[in-house]
Amino acid sequence: METVVSGIRPTGNLHLGNYFGAVKSFVKMQDEYNCLFFIADWHSLTTRPKPEDIVESTRIILAEYLACGIDHEKATIYMQSDVKETLELYLYFNMNTYLGELERVTTFKEKARKQPDNVNAGLLTYPTLMAADILQHRAVKVPVGKDQEQNMEMARHCARRFNNMYGVEFFPEPQSYYFSDKALKVPGLDGSGKMGKSEGNCIYLRDDAKTITKKVMKAVTDGGPTAQNSEKPEVIQNLFTFLSMVSEKETYDYFDEKWNDCSIRYGDLKKQIAQDIIKYTDPIRERIVEYSANIDLMDKIAKEGAEKAHESAAKTLKEVRQIMGFRELY
Repeated sequence: METVVSGIRPTGNLHLGNYFGAVKSFVKMQDEYNCLFFIADWHSLTTRPKPEDIVESTRIILAEYLACGIDHEKATIYMQSDVKETLELYLYFNMNTYLGELERVTTFKEKARKQPDNVNAGLLTYPTLMAADILQHRAVKVPVGKDQEQNMEMARHCARRFNNMYGVEFFPEPQSYYFSDKALKVPGLDGSGKMGKSEGNCIYLRDDAKTITKKVMKAVTDGGPTAQNSEKPEVIQNLFTFLSMVSEKETYDYFDEKWNDCSIRYGDLKKQIAQDIIKYTDPIRERIVEYSANIDLMDKIAKEGAEKAHESAAKTLKEVRQIMGFRELY
């Protein structure tokens, strides 16, 4: 059975962008692949979180993973920091990756621009840590969002370079996996092209009905269509993207027709979107509350996941050390 690996940084609650961009894919794949899903607490260190925030956030993400339908008996769920082999492979990839290659990564340049006072080495080498997360399990597929495309190419690059340097065919070149036939980018409510925590434009899976309605009703719009069958501007297309994710096709078609004949009322559109998001996320939110209250169960699941992930990674690192000429660890 082919192996799949992916993870999410514990920097707060999961939002719709996380769910539709990644977690929904996780749930679909767990019945078809050997899946390992991790909570990337080491990755979160690039933003200097407080120790208590790391503990709380990892538990929140674990509860949300489970609430979204990831079954710990089908898939391995673990904390990144529980698998020390990741760091060893991260070191090897860093030794074989050039500074110029890392500096050209778009996500690094964007983060460096947004946080100029905290351009740390971890931010620069984020792609090689991500490569280690994936390749320690010799994964062949990785559910990712569109913004991770370049990091995925770096992971393939690390695999190719290792294989070429040592004359082996050891690491597979992992491929991106999308829930649909193309990368799904969930838009932000502020009119931007992407929903994200740092942008403050999210609808979280834990949000209640009142909060969701308030957020959606503040979504950015324009003055309305002035010509029939005209192209939708980005801010309006964003709202229709939400419709396509959470509403029935008939609902989407109704508002699309209203747009095309210039009779659309944005207030009605937003109310419908809010209503359908609430209907879609309410069962998930209820399960999040249930899992969050059962700390013993979540600790048990994390411990079992760590043991499975360690076993997988240790096997890979044993062979990597042999290939590279290092003696076996005792």
